[in-house]
Amino acid sequence: MTQKSRIVGILLIVLIMLTVFSACARRDDRITLKVLYYLEATAPNAVADADNWFGTFERNHPNIRIERENLFDEPFHDKTRAYAAAGELPDVMYVWPSGRSDYLHDQHLKDLGPFIARDNLRGLFLPLTMDPAQQQAGYMAMIPQGITTTHAFFINMEVLNDCGLQPARTYSELKAQVPVLRAKGYETVMIPAQSDWVMQSCLFSMVAGRFGGADWHERILSGRANFTDPEFVNGLDFIRQLYDDGVIQRTAVGIDYGEGPGMFANNQGAYYIDGDWRVGAFVTDTSTGQALISPSRQNNIRISVFPEIEGARINSSSSVICGVGYGMSAAIPAGSAKEEAAWELVKWMVGKEVSERRTETGGTPTPSRTDLNFAAMSLEPMQKAVGNLGNEFTTATVVIDGVFASEVYLPINTGLIEIAVGRLTPQQVAQNVQQAYNAWRR
Repeated sequence: MTQKSRIVGILLIVLIMLTVFSACARRDDRITLKVLYYLEATAPNAVADADNWFGTFERNHPNIRIERENLFDEPFHDKTRAYAAAGELPDVMYVWPSGRSDYLHDQHLKDLGPFIARDNLRGLFLPLTMDPAQQQAGYMAMIPQGITTTHAFFINMEVLNDCGLQPARTYSELKAQVPVLRAKGYETVMIPAQSDWVMQSCLFSMVAGRFGGADWHERILSGRANFTDPEFVNGLDFIRQLYDDGVIQRTAVGIDYGEGPGMFANNQGAYYIDGDWRVGAFVTDTSTGQALISPSRQNNIRISVFPEIEGARINSSSSVICGVGYGMSAAIPAGSAKEEAAWELVKWMVGKEVSERRTETGGTPTPSRTDLNFAAMSLEPMQKAVGNLGNEFTTATVVIDGVFASEVYLPINTGLIEIAVGRLTPQQVAQNVQQAYNAWRR
């Protein structure tokens, strides 16, 4: 090799190295966003969808790198609280409008209102989801993905038909079905209540509204009523009655939240209580082509609300709240490139493309976006049924952990478990809650 060739070769190597170093430097200049994401890894489409959404965002924003942490149920909430206590919240996180994220709404989240106004987004969402009064912060601390009906009553016609029964219209009819179903080896109403939020959010919030009326929470917050008043105690006593009558088995408090859909899909009971979002657990997983309940079997599943309760103040009701969504850490410097990057991610996660996909795969039964093309979506029977859930009741009542602080609703959550196992009476739980409320008000 001539000296000239060697020089050319060296120059080429240097050029390649400079190119590599330059590319690495450009990658090192990327903005890193730490994201805490709520992911139920066993749910159909959940992992593939999340990977696709965040991967697509990174491809469309080569200057942004995402470090994502996936957690579910109580581990998610425990970790979020730990981050908040340490002052180390991630840049973008999955957030509730109140209730389970109440501590984040205490100046931990940025006000997204100015960003929404700047980018003219308000008209693309349902008015309720753009109302700051619906959020505990009193400002737009997050953008909800949709509106959530936390109580849905799933009815398995395969089981009922096997027993010669029709869906119960009243609680008396439901109670009368218990021995008939038991004789065939079926449970009556199933609810996976080991996590204490489930009974409160998915059943008791609806029950409290029926016994107390649609404004029961306002009367307590204004000082015109107490948790120890007969209406609230009667609601707690109805939960006790559900167990005593065998409508719900006491073993429900030992069933993990993730187990519920499989039990219902396997025809272990005639009815199942969960939130409207749980439809996503039953539909087809596009990555495998399998569904927990096949589309043909889904035609045998109805979705409504709990039967009429004799003696209740109102009936034909369910508990409704703005759904979960995404917020930004208040610690991100205002006007910084990271703030703009975080906003772009939040906007993408509640954008049209992601919202349409979430609706198709059952993740968001009632999306907040108003510009989605439902006619073009491929929806399975249970998705259509839950989409009609709003027509199954006439009154929307509050979700307890959406209107009261954690200091108040946590004693309700644990009290419902205590009632189930017989350690406390409804009156004792009501007294404990009232004491907690008085302490919180001070």
